[in-house]
Amino acid sequence: MMEFDEILSEAVRHEASDILLKVGVPPAFRIRSDFLPLEAAETLDPLTLESYARQVTTDEQWDRLINERQLDTAYDHADLGRFRLNVFRQRGYLSMVIRVIANKIRSVAELNLPPVIDNISAERRGLVLVTGTTGSGKSTTLAAIIDHINRTRQSHIITIEDPIEYIHHDRLSFVNQREIGDDAIDFPSSLKAALRQNPDIILVGEMRDLTTIETAITAAETGHLVMSTLHTLDARETVTRIISAFPEHQRDQARLILANILRGVISQRLIPRADGAGMVPSVEVMVASARVAEHIADKEKTRDLHEVIAQGYTTYGMQTFDQSLMNLFRNGLITFEEAMANCTNPNDFELKIRGIASTSDARWENFDETASATSDDSDGELGKLDIERF
Repeated sequence: MMEFDEILSEAVRHEASDILLKVGVPPAFRIRSDFLPLEAAETLDPLTLESYARQVTTDEQWDRLINERQLDTAYDHADLGRFRLNVFRQRGYLSMVIRVIANKIRSVAELNLPPVIDNISAERRGLVLVTGTTGSGKSTTLAAIIDHINRTRQSHIITIEDPIEYIHHDRLSFVNQREIGDDAIDFPSSLKAALRQNPDIILVGEMRDLTTIETAITAAETGHLVMSTLHTLDARETVTRIISAFPEHQRDQARLILANILRGVISQRLIPRADGAGMVPSVEVMVASARVAEHIADKEKTRDLHEVIAQGYTTYGMQTFDQSLMNLFRNGLITFEEAMANCTNPNDFELKIRGIASTSDARWENFDETASATSDDSDGELGKLDIERF
């Protein structure tokens, strides 16, 4: 039977993003969007899975796993890097899902993220949210933002994570990283404590409940920059999700506060690259503007946020998913089929690709001129970025 570290080594060698370990089947790797079994590996048995789990848990974590039937943790290997693990029981046996975390924190440019995200990183106060489904690269984007701040200005940064994924070393900033379970009990109490720890920037791994949302909003109101994640698909759904977390009688007030403090929403999806070399992010970006604030504050106008984002491409650097997909397609990073499969309005999108105006062409106003200038400035480098794992 393979040693646990051998499996990790093979995953890194094959540039897998995730590892699945389950009783009754060989280890499997997620490589790009496919699951592939580890060649020549034996079927895993219950004792082997238990042995693997014991290797990556402390006595306290093992007791928690036994009592709660699941555990989030991280594992460091001196040569292979860092791994995020979820250990859980299924059908009476242990299973493990392991995320491979890159050793190097990549920059916004290296991740092929829109340059406007560097501008969002320069904010000194307010709320910045990164959203998307599980595995869409939210933690990677947040790590890039924190690293950018760490390298460019003096700040006290506190992160509250479950578990800690990317390790940040002090550069211009002081970075304190707290892990739920080991360094802190839960997100709400840790976030409240952070307000008494003289922070400039607070990163909360996830806004999971109303208490965390309320405390994050309070921190943003009182002059801190707060960053977090939500499992929402786009900016409009993000606003709706936050507001709906409040009791009905508090929602109007919450909407007004959110309109004042929200500095940016970065929503992302990962799309297979045209050259087969991994995935590339398609990103919707909404940044604070008077018109955005107006549409957040007014419940009836929130439904039109998509149009506000589309029309803010030139002035504010905002972009919708469809605009992002168009840029990726035109730069040869994704195929026409992938662009069509992931766009919001396939009919209008195809017409735009063919150069035919459509009834909703206002969403693309000035897009071609700005996108062309951006492409020219890049000297074609955009299509050459090597993003093996996001």
